Parts: sequence; structure tokens; C-alpha cells
Amino acid sequence: MQQFDLVVIGGGSGGVRAARIAAGHGAKVALVEEYRLGGTCVIRGCVPKKLMVYASRFAQEFEEAHGFGWTVGQSHFDWATLKANRDREVARLESVYRSNLLAAGVTLFDSRAVLQESHVVRLTDGTLLQGKTILVATGARPETGPAIPGLELSIDSNGFFELEQLPKQVVVQGAGYIALELACVLRRLGSEVSVVLRGEQILRGFDDELRAHLSNELAAIGIRFLFGRTFAAISRQGAGLQVTLDDGQTLDADCVLRAVGRTPNTAGLGLQEAGVALDAKGAVRVEGLSQTSVPHIHAVGDVTNRVNLTPMAIREGHAFADTVFGKTPRGVDHTLIPSAVFTTPEAGVVGLTEAQALQQYPHLDVYRTTFRPMKATLSGHASRVFMKLLVDRDTDRVLGFHAVGPDSGELAQLVGVTLQLGATKSAFDATLAVHPTAAEELVTMRTATVRHNL
Repeated sequence: MQQFDLVVIGGGSGGVRAARIAAGHGAKVALVEEYRLGGTCVIRGCVPKKLMVYASRFAQEFEEAHGFGWTVGQSHFDWATLKANRDREVARLESVYRSNLLAAGVTLFDSRAVLQESHVVRLTDGTLLQGKTILVATGARPETGPAIPGLELSIDSNGFFELEQLPKQVVVQGAGYIALELACVLRRLGSEVSVVLRGEQILRGFDDELRAHLSNELAAIGIRFLFGRTFAAISRQGAGLQVTLDDGQTLDADCVLRAVGRTPNTAGLGLQEAGVALDAKGAVRVEGLSQTSVPHIHAVGDVTNRVNLTPMAIREGHAFADTVFGKTPRGVDHTLIPSAVFTTPEAGVVGLTEAQALQQYPHLDVYRTTFRPMKATLSGHASRVFMKLLVDRDTDRVLGFHAVGPDSGELAQLVGVTLQLGATKSAFDATLAVHPTAAEELVTMRTATVRHNL
């Protein structure tokens, strides 16, 4: 039995940050990870995905170059080269995570961990670790979706990063940000892509106008949307696959990709046996300081199903370590969350949607604009930028920002700072524009397009 002040189960963003900060506060820390350090974000999520997004955008850059006088020779994309370079960068980042943990004094165990008792973790080889405090940071995994014939013939988002070649025809199930980002990568690299979704619009939970604008933009680049449909079966058809939908329609494909959500990684960890309460989705129930129903067991990140974003997992892990080992109780604000969808064009949002704002602010002003980006005046590209600000007329405070267009994710980060400070529309108006930029629209929208009076 090896003794530790803290045993962290899970080496993703939240667990790694918690382990390092706790060790910095003087705690004796063990971290157990069964797969690879870095978690979903570094290994098969945000980082490799963004590298794939960059790769996919060159196709449009080559097209647009002609309008600016460039003659681009015959282009050729090689999936194998991209995959090898991407995987090499992921391996480098993983080694950095390992080096930083070891430098901080954290003891690492490459193994699966199961709670044998509320204070005792058992590893695969039978090693026992006793922790005064246990932190569960095991993240989430892709949901399989409804059980249908031939489900095993499809892949999930993890399988996407294992593809050895670019498929010619892809059918994607789902319309959340993961489904759309991967669909967009594949389409811009040359695949024919059909997206099947049971709803009537993409990106459930996002602002309705943003959803409609982005849907039109993605359709314009050739992504085919089949709304109000679900998978009934997947079967082999010659050398390829065939998807049968619930209305009997069939779709041919080389690859069927499921991206229908994620579920917390709690199965088989011994959590309930140790007294840790889970919710209906299997997520660990926690209170404000990430404490579970067992006082010395905490949980952070996607396994709690609060806000499933890497920066939030990092912040929760840091706050946990400061609270428990730094003797400085720190909660985490889960309300004002900048985020981005890395389609092309990408979306950036922060704050309330229009529907959410109207539930709290009856006198709501909506400032909205769409425009052709300056680059398109010579390139001829048909894409349009969309921007929207929501303002409480009674206080003049800006409540939400929603955008689709180049660098919208970057804009969301900076607008997030202003909203965190409680910025007013008058403050936006008083800020000098940077010309010529797309961002100047944020400080030049003077007239509300809609004025709600509920």
C-alpha cells in the first residue's frame, strides 16, 4: 500500500492541472492514467482536430489566391503526411505533459484505476494506492447512440483520428460541434459528406440565427443535410457501406461517422460502491467546490457533465487544488463561457442566446449585421460574416455575442473579457474602430435591428 495525500484518476487536462498545482502546494501526489497523458483534448480532440482544420482550409486559400494575382500550380493533398505530422505533434505534447508532471514531483502510474474502498485505489497489476483525498478526472467518451443493425461498421470521433486514408463518401450522424467540425474537415479536404440529424437545425443550444446562418454556409460548400432523420441500419454494400434511414432512404458511404454526444467515463470505476452519487447520465454529482457525496472524493471536468470544455476542466482542477491543498477555497463560474465551433467558417459565441436573454430581460435590443468580408471582394468567395450583439436596454449591458466568420473564435475570447467586466453598449460605441477589420463591426453597430418589449 503506497500512501499519498492525493490520488488523481485520469490524466487529462483537469487531472494534470490539479496534480501539478497540488504538488506545488506541497502535497504528495499520484496520478493514474490508463491510456495516454493529455486526455481527449490533446490526444484525440481539440489539438489534433484544430490541426486538421488548418489543413482543410488550404483548399479555400488556394482558390482565393487567384483573385489576388497568384497562379497556384496543381495541388495535391496527402492524408498520410498530415496524419503522420499530426500524430508526431500529439506525441510531443504528451511527452511535455509527462515531463512537467515528473518535474512537479508527481508519481505517475500508467494503468487503469478502480476504487477498492473510498480511500484506496487498485491498479491493474494489483498495486494499491491510498489517498487522503481522491480526485476523479476521467473525462467522457463518445456515445454509441441507439443500437441498430450494423452499428459496429461505423466509427466515432476517436476512430476519425485513426483513419488511414481520406474517405470519398462520408455519412455523419449528429449535428453538434464535433459532428460539424469533422464533417467540415472531410468536405473541405475533398470528401462527399452527408449529415443526418434528427432535429430541424444544427447546433442545439446555440443562438437560432447563428444556427441558421452557419447551416446555410456549410450547405453552400456542399455538405448535404438530412433534417428530421435517424439511422435505421448500416450494412455492407460491395466494397463500401450503406446507411438506411428511418424513412427507408439509403446513403452510400466509405465511412460512417457517429458523433451523437459524449457520456461521462464512470463505468467500472467502483464509484457507486465507494458511495459516490451519480446522476441519470452517469455523471459524478458535485457541489460548488467539486466535492462529491463522499467528502474526501472530488471530481472535475467532463466526468461531472457540468461544462464540457477543456479550459473549464483546467480551471476546475486548479480551483480544487487551491481549495484542498492551498487552503484557499475557490469556486468556478460556470455561467459566462466563451466558446468556438471550428467549422469553416467558424463560429464564436459568449454569453446568452437571444432566447435565453428574453427569459430574463424583457427589454432586449438586438444588433445584427451580415456582410461580405473584404477579402472576398477580390477572391469572389460567396461566404458572408454574421455578427450579433444582445443588449439589455434597461442597463445598457451587453449580454451576448454571436458570430460566424473568419477568426470568430478569437473574437469570442476578447469579447468574453469585456462581458466579464460588465461592458455596456455605450462602451462598445465609444471604442475607436480598427479599420479595415471585421471586428470593427462590433463598435459600429449603432441601430438595433430588433427591440423586444415583453
